[in-house]
Amino acid sequence: MAIVTISGRAGIVRSLKNSSIFLAWGQGDESWTGDEKFSEDPTQTKLIREVGRRIVDEVQFVVGDDQGAIVTQSGRWNISETPTNNLYISARYDAADGNGFKIREFGVFLNTVVKEGLPAGQRYFLPTDIEDPGELLMLENSVPIIRTGDTRYRCSFVMSL
Repeated sequence: MAIVTISGRAGIVRSLKNSSIFLAWGQGDESWTGDEKFSEDPTQTKLIREVGRRIVDEVQFVVGDDQGAIVTQSGRWNISETPTNNLYISARYDAADGNGFKIREFGVFLNTVVKEGLPAGQRYFLPTDIEDPGELLMLENSVPIIRTGDTRYRCSFVMSL
């Protein structure tokens, strides 16, 4: 059986790093009630009830480090100048993004195509702004987050291949 080598995984991550990446959030399934987290479905191709998506602000190679400066749910990390099989993805949502929604799911998308004629420099897109959502690369469901206009929200993930 063939395997994907560590250097091959780093090469895949390097290709991803140079792609257009969007971080989307959504409300999840209407039947989800309470404050629990629901399991992700690996066959899912889109968010169940997407609220919007933002072009990511930061994409970096990272290495695991117990004392690392980057803290995510999956551990602590430091930026690496050398390509690795771990990719840090971060987006800073504006205070008005998703205001009033209960967010329960996050997705990292590749190859999103936005509709023509939108304002130059726009970085946050509603579902009606999207021509082609692209491919859902990573999915995470969470406990509910109630969005208010009082705060900005930063969402960060480390994707490991």
